[in-house]
Amino acid sequence: MPRSSVSDPLLDYLRRFESQGRKTRVEIVEIDGYALPFFINEFWTSRQRQASSIHEISYRACFKPQLPRFFIELCTEAGDAVYDPFGGRGTTAIEAALLGRCPVSNDVNPLSAILTRPRLKPPRLDFLEERLNNLPLDRSLRAEMDLSMFYHPATEGEIVSLKRYLEARAGEGREDDLDSWIRMVATNRLTGHSSGFFSVYTLPPNQAVSPERQMRINRLRRQVPEYRDTRALILKKSRSLLRNLAPFQRQNLNRAAEKGRFLCADARSTPELPSGSIRLTVTSPPFLDVVQYSRDNWLRCWFNGIDPEAVAARITMARTVEEWRAVMAEVFRELYRVTGPGGRVAFEVGEVRKGTIRLEEHVVPLGLQAGFHCPGVLINTQEFTKTANIWGISNNRRGTNTNRIVLFQKP
Repeated sequence: MPRSSVSDPLLDYLRRFESQGRKTRVEIVEIDGYALPFFINEFWTSRQRQASSIHEISYRACFKPQLPRFFIELCTEAGDAVYDPFGGRGTTAIEAALLGRCPVSNDVNPLSAILTRPRLKPPRLDFLEERLNNLPLDRSLRAEMDLSMFYHPATEGEIVSLKRYLEARAGEGREDDLDSWIRMVATNRLTGHSSGFFSVYTLPPNQAVSPERQMRINRLRRQVPEYRDTRALILKKSRSLLRNLAPFQRQNLNRAAEKGRFLCADARSTPELPSGSIRLTVTSPPFLDVVQYSRDNWLRCWFNGIDPEAVAARITMARTVEEWRAVMAEVFRELYRVTGPGGRVAFEVGEVRKGTIRLEEHVVPLGLQAGFHCPGVLINTQEFTKTANIWGISNNRRGTNTNRIVLFQKP
């Protein structure tokens, strides 16, 4: 059973790491004929490092900023390119930018760039307020489909007015940084479960239910959509996003806006990225068919003039492990191409189907076949105990905070 004896500074750090007096436990597990170390500890928590407020944009299946920060700080230097082929809400890209790295993000869903890129150019609140106050809002306007189950008529009119304003600005080539910021925040405020959103009470803001289901929610809760001031809510959310942003972080974000890259492509083919250009990849791929991205984002797509069916056709939602492996094999070959010598990949595999599917057993061979070396697997758990079961979620039964990351390095 082969086992690597190559010294690795990252692994040395993981072995020495202590969290609240708890040392890292190392277990050797055989995967595909290789004896790989599993490093188990509480390597990061929300208490250890308060994440920047600029991250607080809701999106399905996103990891916490502490995850990419952990690897960015250990494995890169200022100016290095940090990549996420499944960008989502942009957690890796934003964290890389905050730390003075060059973000590179890709996602087949165009909503990813809409929700990420504007945060690299955070506005002055007085300029934003002036732009919002000058928006041409007509509260009598209505959408082309019935949205009365979500919005008060006046609120719907404001949303449609805002949608048309942004469409016109983009069509004329005049959409500037303030417009893009307003688009991003409005997209995030469309639906949610508090008075801070444009809609009546509905599911959390990382997904939009169907009109039929919302009508059932309204009946069960005996609720009627109330008027929400869209301009006030956009400004309120903007203040929250910017509340703890330090001046040097603003500078880092602005520099990243000039150098960063945002792609809307299949992660299996990104010819826009030069070979060997990436120092670190931190990503979490779509897991089988657990999350229905296009269905959950239909209202966001409508607001931004995106065809959700076209997005759905491009998103790979493999229903079996075999199909998922076939897709990820191509992703790993592309990752190998774009990664520079000595560059690393932190591939978060999550907990799939209540721990019954151990994706690391499938991911490790894929990375090795692509040409990577696999130095080990990191398991971050917030409830580390002597009886922790690294294969399942027995130590985090309710809403697990466990992360499972397969580590790769290009020779």
